[in-house]
Amino acid sequence: MTGRNDKETEGLTLLGSKGVSYKKTYCPEVLETFVNKHPDNDYFVKFNCPEFTSLCPITGQPDFATIYISYVPGERMVESKSLKLYLFGFREHGDFHEDCVNIIMKDLIKLMDPKYIEVWGKFLPRGGISIDPYCNYGRPGSRWEEVAFDRLAHHDLYPETVNNR
Repeated sequence: MTGRNDKETEGLTLLGSKGVSYKKTYCPEVLETFVNKHPDNDYFVKFNCPEFTSLCPITGQPDFATIYISYVPGERMVESKSLKLYLFGFREHGDFHEDCVNIIMKDLIKLMDPKYIEVWGKFLPRGGISIDPYCNYGRPGSRWEEVAFDRLAHHDLYPETVNNR
């Protein structure tokens, strides 16, 4: 079977639409999902979002980051254009780096109930320091709950060389 039928893409309103408006405020309602055609397979889907911006809640100064979102889908998957619009909505949102990645993860859990998800923000330095918060989640009662703990416990044991900040 190739392609997707109308039932599998039901509810997708943003993909292919030329009249999409970019919200400048946090708006989880813009997120859309579609049916995972392979829910019995465990596989990772990874998004790299190198142009993420948010605002410092104290100074109002912009913060820039690459946000990495990796997840093992369950029955539903997040549609990428809606994810792009959702992330764009943080542009005028004031929150600390740690809050941004946790909000993103929790919104995606609520949206699609993945087997596993992790969100990692690699923020550019401001004031001489960079902050790279990481959070994850494994579906309770599943082997993915154990994977989440293991990945968190061993997170960043071998950090990459940072020469671009």
